[in-house]
Amino acid sequence: MEKRKLEINPNEKQYEAWLALQNPDIAEIHYGGAAGGGKTWLGCESRITRAYAYPGYKSFIGRNELTRLMNTCFITFQKVCKFHNIPNSEWNLNGKYNYIEFKNGSRIDLLDLAHKPSDPMYERLGSLEYTDGWVDEAGEVPFMAIDILQSRIGRHRNEEFGLNPDTLYTYNPNKGWVYRIYKAFKDKILPKDIVFIQALYSDNPYTADIYGKQLNRIKDTAMRARLKLGSFDYDDDPTSLINTDSAIDLFTNTVDYSDDKFMSIDVARHGIDKTVVYLWKGWTLYGVRIYEKQGVDITAQKTKDIASNERIPFSNSVADEDGVGGGVVDINRGFRGFINNSQPLENPETKEKENYINLKSQCSYKIAEMTNSHKIAIKIEPGQFVSEVEGVTYETWKDLLLEELGAIKSKITNADSKLRVRSKEDVKEEIGRSPDFSDTLMMRAIFEYPAKKINFGNVTINRPVWQGFNRK
Repeated sequence: MEKRKLEINPNEKQYEAWLALQNPDIAEIHYGGAAGGGKTWLGCESRITRAYAYPGYKSFIGRNELTRLMNTCFITFQKVCKFHNIPNSEWNLNGKYNYIEFKNGSRIDLLDLAHKPSDPMYERLGSLEYTDGWVDEAGEVPFMAIDILQSRIGRHRNEEFGLNPDTLYTYNPNKGWVYRIYKAFKDKILPKDIVFIQALYSDNPYTADIYGKQLNRIKDTAMRARLKLGSFDYDDDPTSLINTDSAIDLFTNTVDYSDDKFMSIDVARHGIDKTVVYLWKGWTLYGVRIYEKQGVDITAQKTKDIASNERIPFSNSVADEDGVGGGVVDINRGFRGFINNSQPLENPETKEKENYINLKSQCSYKIAEMTNSHKIAIKIEPGQFVSEVEGVTYETWKDLLLEELGAIKSKITNADSKLRVRSKEDVKEEIGRSPDFSDTLMMRAIFEYPAKKINFGNVTINRPVWQGFNRK
């Protein structure tokens, strides 16, 4: 294959990205902003340039759906090749295994990064080795995939090539995990090895006029703010209960210290979801336990031991009582049970039931209120983050939690005037997994309401004491 010297003519923002790609101290290049900023061209051109400069180089292009990748990135890839007079004979698309191979041995894998129930831990990515990589529309990709891919670069001849194991992320404004990068950039607290470049359609002289006319036709205000103005602070969903900045602030808030300790538990179902345990001092989350593939009896014993070791009263412990979670409540008599679709509890001040369709909606609105008013803090103490689930580290847990909190939304219905939130099934469809981390946070709110009492004539039984009393 002919050794080519490619001449690059980047716009100003692309030039910033090229400098970052050549900087050995930079690990992540985030190129985000409006449509038409040259994101996809930059991604394709940088992969092709390295493929020619380093025979045997291996990279990837990833997107949430392979079909969309082929309809966007691959189309641009062909345009870039044509622009640089690279004939089709110098590279080949393997449609069976989804990779582009050059005659000099360089290769670019095309990755489908969607969450798949058959591969919840992205094991399909676990044995791959790359020099570097590029994720397009990274905001649409689950952070777990991003985290795993970060561990797969720098494994293919980097030292020989003298190439830094960097990853290029391109995306339009999004309220997912990429918003955290933007906020750190805006607050001037980005780590030194991460670069954020905000590109607008007007920064690209090659297409500015065309894109400007097209973007002006967008009627939706939020969509126009995202795609034309490159705004990350758009508000495109009035049903969202939790403000994005307020959710991120959970990890830097300071709230009044409390001696009262609580425990909230979301119990795994069907051996698929995770069992999640949160430990609280008042409204400060100080400890996390994450387990998987364990029986109800083991979960019950572990939570009993945690309550004992952390000196948390059983009456200050709540477990999801729907499904198998009821077994934990049965075994650990005194734990409070959380039944999502049960009746809302009385307002402690008015002594009246609040206008919610069920308990989950009531507690979700309460958590949203507390979050938006900065009355919850997450400060995990040393040794208090324990995860037995592969791939779930503190950082991945943090980003998954933020994504789930962003999915807590009101559900509008004409059936009645009661306030309600979307069901777990609706959220699972949006984010591709069960919202176990946010559900465990949500259950903490139950302690803001008095427990129900069961009356038998002139005898009143406080429900938390005998939670399993009426079970067969």
